[in-house]
Amino acid sequence: MKDRRAFLKTSMVVAAGAITSGVAPAMGTMAHKVMFPKGIIYTKEEPGRWAKKVGSHLPMVTVDGGKVTIETRHPMTERHYIVRHTLVSPDGTVLGEKTFYPTDKRAISEFEISGHHPLLYATSFCNKHDLWVVQFSV
Repeated sequence: MKDRRAFLKTSMVVAAGAITSGVAPAMGTMAHKVMFPKGIIYTKEEPGRWAKKVGSHLPMVTVDGGKVTIETRHPMTERHYIVRHTLVSPDGTVLGEKTFYPTDKRAISEFEISGHHPLLYATSFCNKHDLWVVQFSV
């Protein structure tokens, strides 16, 4: 468990670094493609070696007012499960996070946020298929 936590923390630092380094699109626009490091962070557009895993690993985001729901449609078993969801701002600030356990029935998290956010990131971390990221706005 310790190695998985270290990997997750490192992945989040890399993601935040990519976001804050100017690689991310300018605030107020989602027209630019974010270039996350390949082989570390996966997206729908860049699934890398996990191309067949997009449907069950990419976080799905729904927004209802100030409520953000992140769901990863992934089976939760002792050997293969979603470890964590994180809601991150473009400057790398963690706005919400939820840790899951193999005994959880579903990987779904809800966060309350206020105000307009033209760009946010939702992450989903699988214990076998790494870190997945999607961008969205509120």
